[in-house]
Amino acid sequence: MNPARLNCERSGDILVLHLSGDWRLSAHPPGAADAVAAMRAMPRPAGICFDTTGLGDWDTGLLIALIAIQREAEALDLALDASGLPDGAQRLLRLAFAVREPAGARRQRRRHGLLEQAGEATLEVLSAARELLSFTGELTLSLARFLRGHASYLRSDLAHYLQQAGADALPIVSLIAFLIGMIFAFVGVRQLEPFGAGIYTADLVGIAMVREMSAIMTAIIMAGRTGAAYAAQIGTMKVNEEIDALTTLGIDPVDFLVTPRVIALVLMLPLLSLYASLMGITGGLAVGLLMLDVSLPQYVQQTFNAVGLNALFGGLFKALVFGALVAMAGCQQGLACGNSAMAVGLATTRAVVLGIVLIVVAAAVLTVIYVNLGI
Repeated sequence: MNPARLNCERSGDILVLHLSGDWRLSAHPPGAADAVAAMRAMPRPAGICFDTTGLGDWDTGLLIALIAIQREAEALDLALDASGLPDGAQRLLRLAFAVREPAGARRQRRRHGLLEQAGEATLEVLSAARELLSFTGELTLSLARFLRGHASYLRSDLAHYLQQAGADALPIVSLIAFLIGMIFAFVGVRQLEPFGAGIYTADLVGIAMVREMSAIMTAIIMAGRTGAAYAAQIGTMKVNEEIDALTTLGIDPVDFLVTPRVIALVLMLPLLSLYASLMGITGGLAVGLLMLDVSLPQYVQQTFNAVGLNALFGGLFKALVFGALVAMAGCQQGLACGNSAMAVGLATTRAVVLGIVLIVVAAAVLTVIYVNLGI
């Protein structure tokens, strides 16, 4: 195979482009950069023609270069004589330019400055907050209808959501909480035992799990598991126009799809958090008995002395708030989903991110409130 070559030669006011060799796409033929540079050079030629006496085999690789050359010639208002090209290339070139590209059809990339990007990001955050606030109002009205018995929903769906957000989540919650408790205990033993205070590892694990970590970790797990599932399920229903069908039948989609899911997660997350606290304390107990010179009754008694009702109910209230936020994030993103399969994936991702952000913000706010109230 002869390598493809493109040579440019001036013949008076005419620019002659000599094409030689095999112009096959698989051989990576040269582009039209040299020809474009010659067309833009001064003095500018009056026209362009081709010499293909040395041209061998060719395919799409030749057409790509010819199209680029003709576009540049039109942009510079230069006459292009394609009679020197092979007949097949001439016909394909005419076909390529038979229908002109509409103005504005090609995507224009524009670079945004740092200040403009910051402004756009701020507007997106404000828009998302406005949508979430509006959704919260609709959900509040739906919950009021639910309490009055006027909401349209299926009890079997509510039972299914309770199982999905409760019993089905026990394995992953058990594993994560147990390992987190072991990690806390290991760190506590390493730091406290040199001072002869290793027994206070039970205090560290108990308070951390009951007051903070069990609620936060369980909520994050449920955001990635159940919140994402809510967004994917509702988003898929929107893509399939099932939500439009519910509206046509006179059924409020928030009553039918959102409220049962929110109630299920609000009821189940405190119970899962309580279970996670037990598993975390059990993990800490296992490490404490292995690394400390304490007995099982001593460790358990130390844990009971450290964990009070304030810590217990404070953690359960946090779990209740986190459950509502995770369910709201998942359902809101599902309802805001677009009408394509890609939009479902984006809605699922946004639901997880929004849920985790809301969990962290709520945890910080509630911790400040607890400190000021002395809880």
